[in-house]
Amino acid sequence: MSDFELAATEAVLAGLQDHLPVALAAFTATGRAGLVVVDEVNGFATPGAGNLAPPGPDQQAARMIAETDRLARAFVARDLPVAAFLDTHRPGKAEPPYPPHCEAGTGEENLVPALQWLETAPRATLIRKDCINGFVGAIEPATGANRIIDWILTERLTAVLVVGICTDICVMDFVLTLLSARNHGLAPGLDDIVVYERGCATYHLPRETAATLGLPATASHPQDLAHHVGLYFMHARGARLADRVVWAEDSAEAAGG
Repeated sequence: MSDFELAATEAVLAGLQDHLPVALAAFTATGRAGLVVVDEVNGFATPGAGNLAPPGPDQQAARMIAETDRLARAFVARDLPVAAFLDTHRPGKAEPPYPPHCEAGTGEENLVPALQWLETAPRATLIRKDCINGFVGAIEPATGANRIIDWILTERLTAVLVVGICTDICVMDFVLTLLSARNHGLAPGLDDIVVYERGCATYHLPRETAATLGLPATASHPQDLAHHVGLYFMHARGARLADRVVWAEDSAEAAGG
């Protein structure tokens, strides 16, 4: 991004914050919290890995992966549950308006290398989904059971902390639907749905690049602006936004010290 583009983005972000404000605060995790990782798979987050992966190094995605790895290890070390969605599509089955991506057997549908340890980690649950919305993708067509609701109820969670990609697409769709499900009484006991900003990322597709690819203007997707807008809609609908995660036992020790 050129200096001019960077300055323009910063100016627009400042305007968005004035009109569509987001407020981040610390989230204190307790023994009744669970971590949800949304679609941190090769096809979305490993540079050059597919049609919807970053074409080259991406600072926002790299930060997301590092923060997710750190948080997931902290949850597992405390014997707390982790659920990971993996976008996985049947080859040849389209998902408009997107090009083919994360098709089964390509490797795109698997966790990024830094998170592959979750495949065998204790208390980790992997859920493959074939649509944007993980809540919908977690529904078993044959029975109507929902794997993510079952996970929340089995673990008796009072809070869910969400990270992943894309902030304004798969993460937002999941969070907004889970908020409605909670309000509808499908997850008794679930009080807080929290989005950790540093653990989320989205993609960058300038409007001029979209035009050269023959895509409509609506395909334009400025990364920082889309990230902010996604955070805003989740926050406005009732999700908490976190800029850091602290642990209840650490807070208690600090207060006692």
